[in-house]
Amino acid sequence: MRTIASPMPGNAAAATPTATVGRFWRQFIVYLLGVALVALLTIWQIGRDSGRTLQPNDMANGPVSQPMLLASGLLTSVAMALYLAGWLARRTRVTAAGRLSMWVALGLATCAWVVRWYESYQIGAGMGHIPVSNLYEVFVVFIILTGVMMLYVEDRYRSDGMTVFTLPLVGAAYAFLYWYGGTRGAGAITPLIPALQSYWMKLHVPANFLAYGAYSIAAMLAAARLLSGVRFLSARLPAVAWIDEAMYRAIAVGFACFTVATILGALWAAEAWGGYWSWDPKETWALVVWLNYAAWLHFRMLGKVRPVALAWWSLIGLFVTLFAFLGVNMYLAGLHSYGSL
Repeated sequence: MRTIASPMPGNAAAATPTATVGRFWRQFIVYLLGVALVALLTIWQIGRDSGRTLQPNDMANGPVSQPMLLASGLLTSVAMALYLAGWLARRTRVTAAGRLSMWVALGLATCAWVVRWYESYQIGAGMGHIPVSNLYEVFVVFIILTGVMMLYVEDRYRSDGMTVFTLPLVGAAYAFLYWYGGTRGAGAITPLIPALQSYWMKLHVPANFLAYGAYSIAAMLAAARLLSGVRFLSARLPAVAWIDEAMYRAIAVGFACFTVATILGALWAAEAWGGYWSWDPKETWALVVWLNYAAWLHFRMLGKVRPVALAWWSLIGLFVTLFAFLGVNMYLAGLHSYGSL
């Protein structure tokens, strides 16, 4: 199994993570600047074309944001192929090309999300809103947040193998998005229902999807941990201790975000429905998810559960979370029925 250098003593130990974060944030700053530039130019062009080639009714179909999102998904497929080829052949330049493709894909997805926000305001009075109001829009949020966290984990642990395992999850999210938009017409921009016309939505939903992204990454790291005993894979993955640590940190971040999201959701429920908690199916399953990861962290800190068992737990936890997110909407009716498939 390929090993990673152990932390160095003294000042070098403090300098190493600082340098790593510095490298990541340089990439992230370039990503943000690129998104800001492209989004502003696109919005400026839409403003010029409004009333000529683009009419308010056209905006409901996301005439600019939808093609950008499609291009983002196609580029993600290219990134997946490059990452896998570079990882298997141990060609760093191929992997670097995959990493660049993924940053550009995430930039396009973020631009599409920002442009969709602008398009909603161009439809008419009362239509403008931040794009986190339905399943289609939050899946875009999931892709962006999970993708950025995935690239951070890769940079932090200096392992493209981490991304090889987690990137298919982003690809699956794109596949669902295309299916959902293509078969259900979910890509159309629709007005907000009264329960969603609240500033709490702007806080609760992003916090929730930060948690979902972190939990998803932890599950994919768990899959890498369980397969690390395979000789072919072990030479291409970090030491199991590093995978265990990355998985723990991902779950810890996810748990913190999910706790904040749950509190914000209770405050939102009190405003919208007159009570902080109603044992709605969505709320009940959110509690199940919270208790699941609270127990995971508790037993991990006790040190009485083997790392392999924790990896299986993390992997199964993804399906628990997925049911809480999608399964409840599909099979259980409740106050959150506006998020149904």
